Amino acid sequence: MRSIGKLKVSIMPKKSTKKTATNDFETSMTELESLVERMEQGDTKLDDALKDFEKGIALTRACQQSLSDAEQKVKILLEQDDRAEPEVFDDGD
Repeated sequence: MRSIGKLKVSIMPKKSTKKTATNDFETSMTELESLVERMEQGDTKLDDALKDFEKGIALTRACQQSLSDAEQKVKILLEQDDRAEPEVFDDGD
């Protein structure tokens, strides 16, 4: 803990960023699904529901960014090979 004048500031080390983007995406999606289920039950107090909503928005934005980053990587990889063409993905649903 450092003191700046009368203000005490705690300096925390940065969290390790060794997680992969895929793990972050999967973790965020799982947490988002859990938040949605909890909110759909309707048993949450208003303050808690607002906090859950705020966290859900942040998780959604993080997921969107991860997907956007992945899409950009795919485009770059396709540009490196002139003959590569994107194909429609059919997951069997």
